[in-house]
Amino acid sequence: MTYKRSQRISDEIVKEVSEMIVRSELRDPRISSVFITGVKITENLSLAEIFFTVLGGEAERSDALEGLLHAKGFIRSKLAKRLRMRKIPDIKFSYDSALEKGYKVDEILRGIAGEK
Repeated sequence: MTYKRSQRISDEIVKEVSEMIVRSELRDPRISSVFITGVKITENLSLAEIFFTVLGGEAERSDALEGLLHAKGFIRSKLAKRLRMRKIPDIKFSYDSALEKGYKVDEILRGIAGEK
């Protein structure tokens, strides 16, 4: 099986953006509790959808998205230097609700187990 170039770039974007957050390179408190969960990149490498999750509720999610959108240009410029690509894909941020859904399923299963 061949490992697609788009998948390699996706993996690198996850790693690099996560490191930017961990190292506080973005210097925005709204982003400090953000976790990058994945990247989906188009085949022509023109758009990278970065999925994130954040600790907290709706307000924290909204603040985190606002902070990420504010840092979008900075993130792209850092990625350009680190990935050494001719053209860096445009970035779109999307909240990843998979973790939240997993917790809900877990709660339901615990409730069912408790009833027995």
